[in-house]
Amino acid sequence: MESTNQTDAIEFLLLGLSDDPELQPIIFGLFLFMYLVTFLGNLIITLTISAECHLHTPMYFFLSNLSVADICISSTTVPKMLLNIQTPDHRITYSGCLTQACFVLLFAGLENCLLAAMAYDRYVAICHPLRYTVIMNSCFCSILIVVSLAISAVNALLLSLMVLHLNFCTEVEIPHFFCELAQIIKLACSDTLINNILIYISAFMFGGIPFFGIFLSYTEIVSSVLKIPSRQGRHKAFSTCGSHLSVVSLFYGTGLGVYISSAVTESPRKTAVASVMYSIVTQMLNPFIYSLRNRDMKEALRKHVGRIASIV
Repeated sequence: MESTNQTDAIEFLLLGLSDDPELQPIIFGLFLFMYLVTFLGNLIITLTISAECHLHTPMYFFLSNLSVADICISSTTVPKMLLNIQTPDHRITYSGCLTQACFVLLFAGLENCLLAAMAYDRYVAICHPLRYTVIMNSCFCSILIVVSLAISAVNALLLSLMVLHLNFCTEVEIPHFFCELAQIIKLACSDTLINNILIYISAFMFGGIPFFGIFLSYTEIVSSVLKIPSRQGRHKAFSTCGSHLSVVSLFYGTGLGVYISSAVTESPRKTAVASVMYSIVTQMLNPFIYSLRNRDMKEALRKHVGRIASIV
């Protein structure tokens, strides 16, 4: 195909997870269910934290922001996929594809930063309990959120805008259910060295550094908890970290699984199926992890849902 700089004329084709017509209704129903569960579950978590005064603490402040990020990243990818399944036209414009990729990068980067901030919160609570309210004050927590959002936005815009200098062949196919930046760059007809370098730098900044920070935080946490003389005290300290550790394991575990699957398989479709885990399933399970493993959250949810039921 002939390469072109006329980006307004470029349209990408999102191939989705399968081209089998018999599987399309099943995929549609499954993803609609997961999206509704993700949206409603995270929305309930956010509303519950806002409504319950005793949950207005740094830990739940970060959790509510994580829930909002989960809703946003799912809403960026799933609705377009559901629309494509229902219509024979799977095209997406150049600007639409680039916008979707930018928002995916933004909210994925924000999730990484939030998970690191939550790990730091647990570190301060367990290792420096007497200074917890001084260190994790509302101003500091708000600054962490704003800075995380700002650097995620700058990173997403930089990576997305760098695609503008690439030349593409018209009618290019993306073997994915959303516009993933790496897949877009693979379709370019021009040199993509700079773009790939920036992706690796971004992956280190928003994957490697937050993960290393989480690892250091929990190394200090384990060291401090093991010094607690009573078994009950150790159990109580570890229980406050259980939900966060589960979410971190799920988020980074699925991300690593996608990386490994892309390295060992030559099928882009299989990689796309694997990416469902970190882009949809993780966001769906987060509310359940925090509501089922956290006593305060369970009690607040029970009270909040009961209040809504009495109104209805």
